[in-house]
Amino acid sequence: MQATRLTLICHARTAAQKLARFPRDEPLELDWQAQALSRAGDFKRSIRVLCGPELRTRQSAQLFSAEHEVQDALRDCDFGAWQGLRIDELQEREPEALQAWLRDPQLAPPGGESLAQLCQRVSQWLEVMAQRPGHWLAVTHPFVIRAVLVQVLQAPLASFNQIDIEPLSRLDLSHAGRWRLRLPGPPTPSR
Repeated sequence: MQATRLTLICHARTAAQKLARFPRDEPLELDWQAQALSRAGDFKRSIRVLCGPELRTRQSAQLFSAEHEVQDALRDCDFGAWQGLRIDELQEREPEALQAWLRDPQLAPPGGESLAQLCQRVSQWLEVMAQRPGHWLAVTHPFVIRAVLVQVLQAPLASFNQIDIEPLSRLDLSHAGRWRLRLPGPPTPSR
């Protein structure tokens, strides 16, 4: 059985993240592009790169490889009518709805996707990736990476909002019969 290695990278920072706003399809902040580019050197050029369909993931993936495969399963959570709203705006407008959504992973924003639905989508994607041996790099979103962690660790959905994913964060997984979390070892000393 050939193993699958999967490295997930959170896209570089956007204005929506900086402003604590539910994202739209916005570009990366320019000052983060150089930092992302410096991290891209950590990966072999032979690695195959996947990304979500949004501009921010495609721009981030471009920093790792000129050729990348867009996968719909890596798209961000659909925040429906809340897309583009700041968290504090939503807290003022619909405090009960926001609190209910934060407490219950089965609830979705109006016209959007619940955390349970997101985790199911990610679980199905992980099953497909388990059948694709080799080393893959997937550039995606904080919510997708949280969903991956919940699935791999078989954690309760209630733990979803206990995970913080920073821009350009990295999560390493391997699959040889089942998904396992891989913590990076110490840096290799330079000679």
